[in-house]
Amino acid sequence: MKFDHILIRYGELALKKKNRSFFEKQLVNNLKNALKMFPQVEIHKTYGRMHVVLNDTPFEEVAQRIQQVFGIVSFSPVIKTDLDLEKIKEASLNMISQIDPAPKTFKVETNRANKQFPHKSMELNHLIGSHILRNTQDLKVDVHEPDVKLRVDVRTEGVFISSYDIPGIGGLPVGVSGKAMLMLSGGIDSPVAGWLTMKRGVTVEAVHFHSYPFTSQQARDKVIELARIMSRYSGRLKLHLVPLTEIQTLIRQRCPEDYTITIMRRMMMRITEKLAEKNGALAISTGESLAQVASQTMESMNTINRVVRLPVIRPLVTMDKLEIMEIARKIGTYETSIQPYEDCCTIFVPKSPVTRPTPEKAEKFEQALEVEELVQDAVERTEVMWITPEEPEDEFDLF
Repeated sequence: MKFDHILIRYGELALKKKNRSFFEKQLVNNLKNALKMFPQVEIHKTYGRMHVVLNDTPFEEVAQRIQQVFGIVSFSPVIKTDLDLEKIKEASLNMISQIDPAPKTFKVETNRANKQFPHKSMELNHLIGSHILRNTQDLKVDVHEPDVKLRVDVRTEGVFISSYDIPGIGGLPVGVSGKAMLMLSGGIDSPVAGWLTMKRGVTVEAVHFHSYPFTSQQARDKVIELARIMSRYSGRLKLHLVPLTEIQTLIRQRCPEDYTITIMRRMMMRITEKLAEKNGALAISTGESLAQVASQTMESMNTINRVVRLPVIRPLVTMDKLEIMEIARKIGTYETSIQPYEDCCTIFVPKSPVTRPTPEKAEKFEQALEVEELVQDAVERTEVMWITPEEPEDEFDLF
């Protein structure tokens, strides 16, 4: 079936009242970015509606991109016709005749937003339904549980006819809720945390800590690929690559073994906060899930949090591993995350890490380190690259 429009529906945006235009404008911008590889496509916005005009671009290719844009609850492929009763009837018949598999029952639902159109909604339902029944076989009307709901939207600019909905991913358009720095490891959890953070309209910049030569080039490539998958939902994504080898080595040499993970995480938090200040971010997002590992107990989170002033967003904090894995599969990061390449959090792991650290002890052990100098040095040696769904841009420009 050949469609010429896509009708976009959004949920929470309609509730934003005075800020609604800001949210809609951001959604239009995000849609344009997501569809920029289709130069013929146009996006038109009217009050309460958004239409993508395909201009002969294949619907399936455009639909795949739309499904990755936050802020869209659902969308429908649409046939547009003129404000003429006979053309409306013929277009409706054409749409329902091409549905595969052929339905046995249908219902017409008309929304007559254009009150100047001479036929009212109930009258249009009857006229269109009767025309379809006269020109088809084995098709009946069922107003309660039809196989197909034929929606006819009569508006000033024309009549839009659709027969089914495709779910979007919902949430809010990325860019309406500020910016956060995502601590992105190579595991399953942090990309899911980043995706959920973006779902609430937050722009995300990723921060990855590496320990070359203890971590390999494959581990680095894995994180770049994870960032690339995430960029399908965010648009261009900024990835900060932070060297942690010297810091980890000094922690291992100078601090008690059971506190090495706690102190390492505190250093990572400090560095991420410095990067947030440089890049205008107002929060830190992590993939921590309560009690999943030693550094994610309530006591550990409290001790680690003490070194930063920014709020720490933990979207996964109440989820179990199966729930997190389910989302990872859904968003496309799972297969990359399970590749067997170590990151800095999986090397130098002590045999018995402390599960109930205290801020007082952590501060005492950190006196053996030049904390401020190490943090500043790591920030200055951080490398940056822009990631897109296709290829990376500006490879490893120094920060």
